[in-house]
Amino acid sequence: EGNSTIVGIGGDPIIGSDFIDILMLFESDPETDLIVMVGEIGGNAEERAAEFIESKISKPVVGYIAGFTAPPGKQMGHAGAIISGTSGTAKAKQEALEAKGVRVGESPTEAARIAVEMLRSM
Repeated sequence: EGNSTIVGIGGDPIIGSDFIDILMLFESDPETDLIVMVGEIGGNAEERAAEFIESKISKPVVGYIAGFTAPPGKQMGHAGAIISGTSGTAKAKQEALEAKGVRVGESPTEAARIAVEMLRSM
């Protein structure tokens, strides 16, 4: 009971592992019952992960996207977190994930509540 593994990917333009790499590991891990995915504004990693989740992940996934209150067009902390139009917004990422069956909380607390609810129903 509890966390089997926690991985921090980061939002830098060049990374060693992305969401898809880590999702594959969690999918094959017998100690993982549920995956919690925390993303952020900018880029398209979460949207790519959503497509992968739909076709390759059988375990339930809960999501949270940091940045719902970020102002459009403003760089937020590092080069990867800039929003252009609707691309890369927290809302766009939330919608992409939810369209593929991921339940997304709009706050860390809500994501945790969803995860607990899903684990209890398993």
